[in-house]
Amino acid sequence: MATIKDIAKLAGVSPATVSRVLNYDPDLSVGIETKQKIFEAAEELSYTKHKKNTKTAKAKILLIQWYDEAEELEDIYYLSIRLGIEKKAEELGLDLIKRSLEELDSEPVDGILALGKFTKKQADHLGKMNANLLFVDFDALDLGYNSLVIDFHQSISCVLAYLIKHGHQEIGMIAGEEYTSGNQEQLEDKRLIIFKEMLAQKKLLNETFILKAPFKVASGYDAMKNFLNQHSESLPTAFFASSDALAVGALKAIQEVGLKVPEDISVIGFNDISVSKYVSPPLTTIKVHTEWMGELAIETILSIIHEQAPVAKKVTIATELIERASTK
Repeated sequence: MATIKDIAKLAGVSPATVSRVLNYDPDLSVGIETKQKIFEAAEELSYTKHKKNTKTAKAKILLIQWYDEAEELEDIYYLSIRLGIEKKAEELGLDLIKRSLEELDSEPVDGILALGKFTKKQADHLGKMNANLLFVDFDALDLGYNSLVIDFHQSISCVLAYLIKHGHQEIGMIAGEEYTSGNQEQLEDKRLIIFKEMLAQKKLLNETFILKAPFKVASGYDAMKNFLNQHSESLPTAFFASSDALAVGALKAIQEVGLKVPEDISVIGFNDISVSKYVSPPLTTIKVHTEWMGELAIETILSIIHEQAPVAKKVTIATELIERASTK
């Protein structure tokens, strides 16, 4: 595991600044560019280089990004996937062009990667631009488009099996609230749907313990703080959060009211972004192999370009639980 000093050296800043950025210190005033250097350095040092392929025939790939730079830093999950895409494209000698939806032009490309959440109208627009289209972290198969997604059912099953095995019966969740690109349509958190179904089957579901918040550290903090203020007499022994950003915010709120993690409340996140190793206590989380997901996105779009399949396909990848000190 890379140290704070390692990250500071690569980013060209002080270790103290790195520590405060990685812990989402609200009192720290640094620019987006500095934060981006730090987060990208942390991801770079945790990046695992997978099997190196030989260079392929040069292709031009358009990457449509859902988040802008500032939004990426609120929850660096998409930043990590993007870095995986960029590294694989560079490794294969591809021409990768990055654009937002607002910046699209008529420049010809061989294929399109759409990273994030999109409306049907937006998806159809991209599909008309180029039939070689892959949505990453968005299930667009029902819309007729290729998709690369996480197996949420397997993920939630793993979380609940782990918690119940360790004696937890009162389990809460901080679900994520998000919208398609441009804040046009609100999306359901599929993790919440599966979480509720599985707990209901086990007769352990308590709707009072279900919180919702945007995928930001500050939102996780606010949601947890409000919950603790209103339910101090009856608390779950564990909380699962739909992202590490939400979990980090929840950790801060729990500790601020004088409770201990994990002695009083265990916390599990989702994604295993690089930050999760550096918070206190280090975060138990569901690991999404985001860099590899980015690499796989490049490999998949190249196969789509070359195979000309008769129907769309969905590639689903598994996750794994990484146990650290925020659970008992």
